[in-house]
Formats: sequence, structure tokens, C-alpha cells
Amino acid sequence: MTLLTASEAQQVSDAIARVEKTTDAELVTVLARQADDYHYIPTLWAAMLALLSPGVVLLTHLWVGVAEVMLIQLGVFLVFSLLLRIPIIMQRIIPGPVKRHRAANLAYRQFLENNLHHTKGETGVLIFVSEAEHYAQIIADRGISKFVTDDEWQAIVDDLTADVKSGNTLQGFLNTIETCGALLATHVPATSEVDELPNHLVILD
Repeated sequence: MTLLTASEAQQVSDAIARVEKTTDAELVTVLARQADDYHYIPTLWAAMLALLSPGVVLLTHLWVGVAEVMLIQLGVFLVFSLLLRIPIIMQRIIPGPVKRHRAANLAYRQFLENNLHHTKGETGVLIFVSEAEHYAQIIADRGISKFVTDDEWQAIVDDLTADVKSGNTLQGFLNTIETCGALLATHVPATSEVDELPNHLVILD
């Protein structure tokens, strides 16, 4: 299952092209399925449960030897290592702060990998979404951030996050691009027709 269809991705690209006619800012959009595979999380939970299992055995007052306890621990570890990897379960056991940290880290990496820090006038703006984490972020280079406050960006991000959570990722991108365009046209109006970066939606599937 694709994150967005080719037609939907083209709508995002067209929206960026329209906006960049009104501003010198360079917009790049990135959509990730998820920020991390989190494979270590089920292992950590399984190890913790395995360590606790001898205490549970003692509470049952069963007469078991050291070898049996070790086998029980191994069994608990193996069973939960597999069980907790089921996607719907794994998403529920990943701590919220871990999800946000991973998603934020990926967003900043994408800012650098897409060369948004090398634009003329330092006017790069990243609009980033990671669907699994329901995470959205806007990162602006220094040529933009000196005009736009964090509160202004946060208000836009809050709306985008709400759209992602409700399953309206495409509309969230389109609304965000339009809102950012109006803001950027005010502070960094177009003075050149040079398009430094590609307008297509970057999809990390």
C-alpha cells in the first residue's frame, strides 16, 4: 500500500510550484511511512518480561529447579519477542517520546540530505510528515526563521498533524503548502525565477 498515489504526489508538486512563483523560499516536502523500524523495542520488552518471569514462578509456589526457571525465561523471551513484533501491538508499546525523537531526528536529516541548508539566501523550508508516528514538522533555514516566529510555525504544524491523524495527509500537505506560501510571500517575496531544488514530494516508503 502506497503512502500517496502518483496522482496525489503530483498535486503536492504542483502546489509547491505555484507557491514558489510568489516567494524566493525553496520548499521541499517529505513523507515517510515511519521514522524507524523500532525492532529493538520488542526485544527490550521481551527481555524485561523474561527477567520478571522467575518472580512470577515463585509467586505460584511451584517447585521448579534452576534449569526449569532458565527454560521458562527463554520461552518467555522467545514468545514475547515474536508476539510484540506484530505491527498493531508494536505501535502500542513504543513510548511516545521515542517516536517523537526518532521522527524529529529523521526530519532534520532530511533537511540536510535535501540540501535545504545550501540555498541562496538561506531560504530553504522543509515540510515533513511521518505517518506511523502521526508526526509533522516544519524546519526553516536562517533566512526564513528570522522573519517567522516559532509560534507561527507551530500553529501550521498543529493543523497538519491533525490532518495526518485523521487520515487526510494529502489535504494536510496542500493546506500547509498554501498557508506557508502566503506567509513566505509576505516575508520573502519572489525576486528571482530560479528554482534551486526539485518540487516533487520525497516519499520514504
